[in-house]
Amino acid sequence: MSADRPSSAPHQQPRPRSRPRLRAVAVTLALAGALAATAPTAQAADRTGASPSRCGGRGVDPAALIRYESDVVIKAPLRTIWKLQTDVEGWPSWQPPVTTMERLDPGRLRKGSRFRWTTPAPATPSTPATTLQITSTVRQLRYRNCVLWKGPAIGEGLRIDEGVHLWTFREVEGGVRVHTEETWTGDQVEADVPTATQALGQGLEAWLRDLKATAEARSGARPR
Repeated sequence: MSADRPSSAPHQQPRPRSRPRLRAVAVTLALAGALAATAPTAQAADRTGASPSRCGGRGVDPAALIRYESDVVIKAPLRTIWKLQTDVEGWPSWQPPVTTMERLDPGRLRKGSRFRWTTPAPATPSTPATTLQITSTVRQLRYRNCVLWKGPAIGEGLRIDEGVHLWTFREVEGGVRVHTEETWTGDQVEADVPTATQALGQGLEAWLRDLKATAEARSGARPR
């Protein structure tokens, strides 16, 4: 799951799926997305032609009704972007929607690592404003290549049974293409797919914006 913030990614639209779906969507579960404006256009593959949608052969839930994906090119070294994203204890320092973070095991983030964090979820027509507590478990990680985590998000009056969140990183001309996608499942969020999809997309777009802004600032890149 995940949370999120501002970026300058191009407008992106999710790829059509075999079953009816809304505009595609992805704290990590990344809710907190009251910051987002318009969602950029999703891009299916990087310049090498490799699919950005798998990590070690695993991806998001293909049957989920709630899904979002997007990507952005960040003008910063891969090592800088990777460290920001995988040093989860540092998330609150550059992602305002991450209000608390706790590692549940020591050492560098790796397959099997667990972390618990919180993020606010705004009110919707069907759910109250609340704070989600997310317990994420890393299911796959390839160093400086990709990471996949999953877990539930639970708050007062709102529950996401499982969020599956994928990130991939590919060096391209001019920087690094960061691709993200997430799916949500659970009776409550599936009762209002359009609203849940919009919330997920706003959260992911905000996350991409914050990651881009922070990585480029730390590497001395000029904002576009």
